[in-house]
Amino acid sequence: QVQLVESGGGLVQAGGSLRLSCAASGRIFSTYSMGWFRQAPGKERELIAAISWSVSSTYYADSAKGRFTISRDNAKKTVYLQMNNLKPEDTAVYSCAVDPSGTLRYAPSYNYWGQGTQVTVSS
Repeated sequence: QVQLVESGGGLVQAGGSLRLSCAASGRIFSTYSMGWFRQAPGKERELIAAISWSVSSTYYADSAKGRFTISRDNAKKTVYLQMNNLKPEDTAVYSCAVDPSGTLRYAPSYNYWGQGTQVTVSS
């Protein structure tokens, strides 16, 4: 069993930055992928970035490319999402999740969700 706790959300003005953290506890295997999802009101949950736990593989949705960077600290069992040049349309609840099968970009493979953290970008 893996437990995930997100932090770092908040209110920021358009053009600003935030760094989200996802701290994991429990057993993390090298084959796992870790992903960041977001869900805005009235919209479906979207996988926006993912990273392999052991190799240098990442995935970014088009909405995240060029502005968001996912990284990990294996020693701390923490995954980060650095978000720059934030836009009002980035407003959502951001959650991290684990993909035990390591697909990286196949959203249905993710489980072990955190509770989410709210990101609000004002215009």
